[in-house]
Amino acid sequence: MPTFSAHDGTKLAYDVFGDGPPVVCLPGGPTDSAYLDDLGGLSAHRRLIRPDLRGTGQSEKPQDIASCRCDRLVDDIDALREHLGLARMELLAHCAGANLAVLYVSRHPEKVSKLALITPSVRAVGLTIPGDLRLETAQLRRNEPWFPEAFTALEAIVAGKATADGWNAIAPFSHGRWDEAAQAHQAAGDERTNPEIVAAFGAEGAFAPDTTRTALARFTPPVLLLAGEADPGAPPHTMAEFAGLFPNAELVVQPGAGHHPWLDDADRFVATTTAFLGHTTAASS
Repeated sequence: MPTFSAHDGTKLAYDVFGDGPPVVCLPGGPTDSAYLDDLGGLSAHRRLIRPDLRGTGQSEKPQDIASCRCDRLVDDIDALREHLGLARMELLAHCAGANLAVLYVSRHPEKVSKLALITPSVRAVGLTIPGDLRLETAQLRRNEPWFPEAFTALEAIVAGKATADGWNAIAPFSHGRWDEAAQAHQAAGDERTNPEIVAAFGAEGAFAPDTTRTALARFTPPVLLLAGEADPGAPPHTMAEFAGLFPNAELVVQPGAGHHPWLDDADRFVATTTAFLGHTTAASS
């Protein structure tokens, strides 16, 4: 993987997939970006720049673990932009990576030409996802054989009685199909997650929702919010609220999708994202 140096000297790694105009793709977790793969084939239309956030994947773990806090990672993303020689960039972010993306946009709005948020976390903007809404969304999967156990675990989590086993039990809700591929994807993601980095990412002081929302209200470039119809982690109703924080955002709800829509229906996901970013194939770029 190619590398670059952050402003504090930490060596950070990134992967490049495909050809054509670049899109910087921020992973959730925080974890390394490998789970994004080629985003269902989006690399046939765009050059995907996938950074491993500091302390994850092939990027160095910094001496100061507090530098992994989300708001402090904004400087890493700007260093990547400079390293790539981009005056402005298209930015795509998944799940927790959306927190970093909106903080970046808040601080450097002139450096982002388009913003795509895929089943985003809402922590940075201070939205609340009611437990009843999560349960209602989960009910879309009630005909699945694993549903009774998973729904019971979700009810306990919503009631404030979360356990490690409970979190494991609700994993099927993150995928539109709980097949072998989804189970392998989930297991690989769990294995790569470092609790110390996750804790540092969302540590006290990471987010200032009122300030961020004020900044997003002034961000005029196009924004895409892509929600999974059956995703209790980022329900479409809350994603519509998120889209409303921007003056120029569209919400697309992918039918039958969970938290990883490029896995659930790659063709539909790629069609949606290329329609937003602009359709360019490697052959014609």
